[in-house]
Amino acid sequence: MTTGLSRRGMLAAGAGGMAALAAPLRALPPPFGHFADEVAPITRAERMARVAKLQGLLQGQGLAALLVESGSSLTYFTGIRWSRSERITAAVIPAAGQPIVVTPFFEAPSVRETLAIPADVRTWHEDANPFALISDALKGRKGSIAVEQTTRAFITEGVLREGQFEVVSGAALVDACRQIKSPAEQALMKHANTITLAAMREARAAVRPGMTASDIGALIEKATVRMGAESDFALVLLNEASAYPHGSHQPQTVHEGSVVLMDCGCIVEGYQSDISRTFVFGEPTARQRKVWGTIRRGQDMVFGAAKIGTPVSELDAAVRRFYEREGWGPGFALPGLPHRAGHGIGMDGHESPYLVGSDHTPLAAGMCFSNEPGIYIPGEFGMRLEDCWVMTEAGPQSFTPLARSLDDPI
Repeated sequence: MTTGLSRRGMLAAGAGGMAALAAPLRALPPPFGHFADEVAPITRAERMARVAKLQGLLQGQGLAALLVESGSSLTYFTGIRWSRSERITAAVIPAAGQPIVVTPFFEAPSVRETLAIPADVRTWHEDANPFALISDALKGRKGSIAVEQTTRAFITEGVLREGQFEVVSGAALVDACRQIKSPAEQALMKHANTITLAAMREARAAVRPGMTASDIGALIEKATVRMGAESDFALVLLNEASAYPHGSHQPQTVHEGSVVLMDCGCIVEGYQSDISRTFVFGEPTARQRKVWGTIRRGQDMVFGAAKIGTPVSELDAAVRRFYEREGWGPGFALPGLPHRAGHGIGMDGHESPYLVGSDHTPLAAGMCFSNEPGIYIPGEFGMRLEDCWVMTEAGPQSFTPLARSLDDPI
């Protein structure tokens, strides 16, 4: 549901029916025979094709270039894996010609280690002005400069000070490239989700009375790493804390009848998973069974509304109509579903489009999302099931098997 430890990790440390109404849905066949098998990273040719597609979009809109700093979009286009700091590493991808990478002189060897496409690397010393280098890379180019949407304001402001450029948002350009996942991207996401589900299954079998959320989260993280992925987050919510989508700082422990909500993700070659499962330790009550069954049917409502060309807002609306008929809500009111029905996912845990009423992006083949319509009852418990899926011409396809029952949720 979220992108990582920034929110979930802190809180965790503190603390099948209606199938006829759903579109045909099946889990994608596993692309790898075993977790230890080597995964196939994104190729140089695919990254170069991404740059070519971006350049076509730039030319079509009369734009001069896209400026993108360190982060997932820089990795997406160039392969460079570099974290953000006050020292700027960025790329200027022109409408025609070779990309230009600007980075500190002493970081250049490290940056080149992951640079996966032909590019002109230009360096600056600690007492120099990196904005002048970026400005120089843009000189003589006609049209406005598009800026990737997460680029920090001080970079845009610095570039504007150095030259006479009109700056526009590059969000639509980047989304047009990143929203549609290639078969290679889908395979990496499938692998990441398979590992996450296996780690959660292993941890569930080890849950015992007296364990804390952190104890269970540590089991998931350890299993994830052992299976060959980078653990991104392992949020575990127990008892009443499960009524709050991202938990509570109040300590909770496992006991008979505890609701255990696990929301976990990992990273494989830069691509992320995000899976949630909820179960009861011991014998569930009739109320717990009813709520679990409702959220599982809620997932079917989301999948049932998923058709090529349908606005993604309709997927959220479909589950809310169902929940309201069942007596939850209305809308975002509690007890009920206070968050959107899902989000895009890929190199970032949260990407556009979003399954929410304000997003009217039409569904297209290759788009990937989470499906997570939970129900939360403050003062009692909450439940969420979440699976990642890809839209295909034949309908939605889950990367992993859906939960079968409250007694067999993983």
